[in-house]
Amino acid sequence: MPYFIIERNFAEAITPSVEAANGLNLINDEEDVRWLFSFLSVDAHRTYCLYEAPSMEAILAAAARAGLPADVVVEVTGRIMPTGLMASAAP
Repeated sequence: MPYFIIERNFAEAITPSVEAANGLNLINDEEDVRWLFSFLSVDAHRTYCLYEAPSMEAILAAAARAGLPADVVVEVTGRIMPTGLMASAAP
């Protein structure tokens, strides 16, 4: 299944919580989307998330249902390692 990086921009600083994550994961399951992990910016106004999903449309549908921004969505095919070699996009 393809991997996607999603940049989300928030007007207010966000505070992650287990309850919010559980709700997002339920929506993602219904859309056949899997949230792998996210990075949170120092100012807590941006996240950079790695997702596995069948399509960009599935990512956008899950974000819309969850009320989350999906400002930039990019499909990725691999990682470039510090050795210069390519690796799978999967963590």
